[in-house]
Amino acid sequence: MTDDSSSNSGVTISDDLRKKYPDLIDLVLKSESMNDEERQYWVNILPIMTPEQVQNLRDILDNEKKQLADIDKKYSAQIDTATDKERIAKTEASIVKRRTERSEQEEEQERKEDVHTEDLLKKIEQL
Repeated sequence: MTDDSSSNSGVTISDDLRKKYPDLIDLVLKSESMNDEERQYWVNILPIMTPEQVQNLRDILDNEKKQLADIDKKYSAQIDTATDKERIAKTEASIVKRRTERSEQEEEQERKEDVHTEDLLKKIEQL
């Protein structure tokens, strides 16, 4: 085993391990449940693990990745829903405001018309 090790965020991995377990190394490096010390531990014991242990580690990390993706998807959907609800509430508030303003304008216009009508009636009576 050559020790032309590559380092990714503090984890040292030999080229042989990268070639033998590229997918598993990727899962270990991207695992959100481990810190670099724990990642290094798994990389270090990988050569002495049985095939069954390697598969179990792969299954665990794959499951973690899928669960986190599901959580992200659900959270994203909730954010989208919340954003949509906010947008709807703002639109409804805007509509209510415009309706209120329009009603006030219409009422003011009606008052002006009533005053104008009364003035005209008074002028006609004076004739």
